[in-house]
Amino acid sequence: METRLRRNPPKCIVLACLFLTSCGRAPSFNVLGSYFPAWLLCILAGIAGASIASSILSRLGMQSLIRWTILVYPCLAASIAFTLWLLLFS
Repeated sequence: METRLRRNPPKCIVLACLFLTSCGRAPSFNVLGSYFPAWLLCILAGIAGASIASSILSRLGMQSLIRWTILVYPCLAASIAFTLWLLLFS
C-alpha cells in the first residue's frame, strides 16, 4: 500500500499543489519598515473618500436627501476601495 502511494500521489495532493501556487505573492507596501497589504490601503482610501463626500454633501445642504446614510456611506467607501483595487492591482 505504501509503495503505491509513492508512485501515484492522491489526486487531492496534486490539486492542492496546482491551486495553491497562485498564493505566491500578495501586493503589499513597505510603510516605515512594515509591510501592509494593499487592500488595507485601498479600504482606508475608500473610507477617506466617503468622508470627503459626506462633508461636501453637508456643506452643499444635500445630505438630507440621503435617507439611509448608515447604508450609503459604507457602500460608497466599499465602491471606492474596490475601484482603486481594480485600477491599481489588476
